Amino acid sequence: MSLMAPDLARARMLAAAVTLPGTQTVTLVGARGRTLAEGVMALRTQPPFAASAMDGYAVRATDLAGLAPLRVLGEAKAGHPFRGTVGPGNAVRIFTGAPVPHGADTILIQENAQGVGTGIITPTQAEHAGRFVRSAGLDFRSGDCLLKAGTVLDARHIGLAASMGHSVLTVRSQPRVAILSTGDELALPGAALRDGQIVSSNAYALAAFVESLGGLADDQGIVADDADATRLAIANAADRSDLIVTSGGASVGDHDFVQAALVANGFAINFWKIAVRPGKPLMFGVRGSTLCLGLPGNPVSSVVCAILFLEPLLRRLLGQPNPDADRSEGALLGRALPANDLRQEYMRASIGRDDAGNLVATPFTSQDSSIQRLMASADALLIRPANAPAAEAGSACRIIRL
Repeated sequence: MSLMAPDLARARMLAAAVTLPGTQTVTLVGARGRTLAEGVMALRTQPPFAASAMDGYAVRATDLAGLAPLRVLGEAKAGHPFRGTVGPGNAVRIFTGAPVPHGADTILIQENAQGVGTGIITPTQAEHAGRFVRSAGLDFRSGDCLLKAGTVLDARHIGLAASMGHSVLTVRSQPRVAILSTGDELALPGAALRDGQIVSSNAYALAAFVESLGGLADDQGIVADDADATRLAIANAADRSDLIVTSGGASVGDHDFVQAALVANGFAINFWKIAVRPGKPLMFGVRGSTLCLGLPGNPVSSVVCAILFLEPLLRRLLGQPNPDADRSEGALLGRALPANDLRQEYMRASIGRDDAGNLVATPFTSQDSSIQRLMASADALLIRPANAPAAEAGSACRIIRL
């Protein structure tokens, strides 16, 4: 099987995936990171009344023209409006956020008034009508649709939803993602290691990645390098998951059993092996509405492929718009690079600025896919297209920020 270009593999993967049909109602407290299932309309107008934007006096603009003294009738503060009317020659002491009293159309800030705190004030500056007044509906009006379906909710959106009058929101159901790590060489963190074993880390990184994108991660542990064990693990995961993510066992070695286990469980292999470094032995299978993404076992390869493939797949399942949107941005190359081969490469890099303020990406000297500390310290992935010619320092490049 020839290597598939990553863009084609991603397109085929997204074409096979559909937005999950279920929705949930969540409180605002539990809404962070969830994806809206439907647009959200304002249930109220904000502000619901003309309000003062400053501390000062509510007045009529026409009364300020001659800078004549004004009689203070009373006080308005937030939550406690003045109930009377401001007539000619009158003023009302007002504080930020308070409703502007009937008859007033302007706020004279207290810095421009003499006699503050007394019953008579003298303006020192004229103002036009509407000065320092927040009109009713300045922010939004009842019925305005301010949050679109597919929005990934963060603090800004949740605060807006609260102001709109909502206490609960309808969001997409979270994809159930089973995570299987394969390999006799793996042991859990903290466990005693036998000769030849290493600590399993991919499941923890992938679970954190899934949760950060709004999915429900289910770490189903380590699967032994055994055909029957792998087949059973796939069967159990498929029965209770929307997406299975495997780590390792997808290559061509004598002890790689994931592909055969998928086929035995009724999965059709959509593609296998892509022209990417790191991450060549990536695999994608489909059985009805259940998907399986087989990631490489190498820790760095697994994380890079999660960024390139697992993230857009989860975004598709969650109904987010443009799940495959280009996240890359331009930068300048921090050091010279040799010509690339037929695989598109994603190099761990640091980023900074040159004296002119340009963004500069410098790939690490070592790009070995087993070195996790460089992945953890990288600022970005520098993209080297397949068959790219040698590039000099200072030439243009594309990066994906981490």
